[in-house]
Amino acid sequence: MLTQEQLTGVYVPIVTPFDSSGAVDLTSFERHVRWLADRGIHGLVVNGTTGESPTVAWEEVEALVKTAKNAVGGKLPVIVGTGTNDTASTVKRTELAGRLGADAVLVVVPYYNRPSQEGIAAHFRKAAEVGIPVIAYDNPSRTGVGLTAQTAEAILELDGVIGLKDSSGGIQLLTELSRLSSKPVLCGDDSYAYAMLCCGAKGGILTASNVVPEALVEMHRQFAEGDSNGAKQTFEGLLPLIRLLFKESNPAPVKWILAHRGIISSEALRLPMTSISAQLGQELEAYWNQAGELVK
Repeated sequence: MLTQEQLTGVYVPIVTPFDSSGAVDLTSFERHVRWLADRGIHGLVVNGTTGESPTVAWEEVEALVKTAKNAVGGKLPVIVGTGTNDTASTVKRTELAGRLGADAVLVVVPYYNRPSQEGIAAHFRKAAEVGIPVIAYDNPSRTGVGLTAQTAEAILELDGVIGLKDSSGGIQLLTELSRLSSKPVLCGDDSYAYAMLCCGAKGGILTASNVVPEALVEMHRQFAEGDSNGAKQTFEGLLPLIRLLFKESNPAPVKWILAHRGIISSEALRLPMTSISAQLGQELEAYWNQAGELVK
């Protein structure tokens, strides 16, 4: 199982490919996993938001996890998204992920029902009691409620919680936690990846790593080895792509790129998600044609 000391580097919140009929495409998924593993990533997150978790049934999650674990052969940690807005369901899914051999689980702050800070902390306490390493996930733009620094600290102090994915939309939470907690924080917002490294983040769970894993791994390596200027230059070279990837709802732009590069067979998404606009497709194609080695 994953430890807090190992929670560093570039983790890929991998997309869930679907075929033209809407079924999970395990062949494309396995191909994508192997392609990523060959490019130096530090781990995978299966069934995250980028994996369209709201529309993926647990039986499909099981197949995805088994495929991912078989493809990486124990060489990379596989983290499974198990968080819901129902604590009992989250606990059950966390138990099931443990039986599948998940190295850790990613548990999001409960969405839609807007619990109190006390309720959020209790939710994570129950998840941590299962015994599978938990990475807490703060994303207030999607959940409708965010963590205060004090609640985040309390969650990180729980036995069994090994770190935090910070998609809070800035560096303020990370800055506070750098004073309060020694457990690792991973950037969950691609546009802040370099800034958060500078503020103490240990890496990131980054959407763009689906399509440019080598560049993001290189940025992390440069920073870890003390070459902050080199890391900054690498990151700035990726910013135009990152902006395009989030110009329309994630993961539609990522899937478009992966399908057009032949890594997955289709850009299909499940409703209510829909494919990107023709305009964004033209912009992505123009970017790709000009980017050269950066996005090889």
